[in-house]
Amino acid sequence: MTNAFRTHSGEFHTTRWSIVIGAQGHSAADVNASVESLYRQYLSPLYAYVRRRGYSPHDAQDLTHDFFSRLLEKGWLSSAQPDRGRLRTFLLMAMKRFLANEWDRAKAEKRGGGSQLVSLQSEEGERLFSANAAASSTVPDELQFDRNWAMVLMQTTLDHLRREYERSTRPGDFAVLKSCLTAERGGIDYPVIARELQLLPASARSLVHRFRRRFREIFRAEVAGTVSSPEEVEDEMRALILTLGQR
Repeated sequence: MTNAFRTHSGEFHTTRWSIVIGAQGHSAADVNASVESLYRQYLSPLYAYVRRRGYSPHDAQDLTHDFFSRLLEKGWLSSAQPDRGRLRTFLLMAMKRFLANEWDRAKAEKRGGGSQLVSLQSEEGERLFSANAAASSTVPDELQFDRNWAMVLMQTTLDHLRREYERSTRPGDFAVLKSCLTAERGGIDYPVIARELQLLPASARSLVHRFRRRFREIFRAEVAGTVSSPEEVEDEMRALILTLGQR
């Protein structure tokens, strides 16, 4: 196993079906890059899912890393077809099969001196698990996985938008404007924002609208990379946002 799973904290990376499919039947470098893309972005919700299944942090780390290792080593990506569903569905079903069939074998290989595994950085996954530890036991693990998936996509989008502002002529605006993303319709205090940003109220209102529109554009592009066709994007966006509001 190479250092395929090094983490790039805060880096925006859209994992698209085209990347997954592009790895099939191609060079080892292409496959490695595809699995690394999946690992970087979707490790956290998968780790939290494994923890919800009752595994300890140590075992969840091993399980999640071994899962991605086997995506790379066993050619599981060859079964990924975008016309068969969403990327989150493919990864969750693959993880379920792995937990059912592969964990004992993976442990045996490690005891027998298998390849050296790269250290798993699972802090974000543990944070997701801990944040939802108080969730009702009646909440299905699959629904919690979808919630965590949505949270990761939201955070990735927010990080990307923050970096855009850091490169702009008004980098400090981001800290003021980000609270507008969760404000209810009619709940944004434009005069206060105008004072904080030293703008006229009308200019502040326009800036907030552009900020919210840009967030949606980035989020839409992120979601578009995980569904099989453009026609599914809006439905997937609505589904993910709905999961965040379910109790």
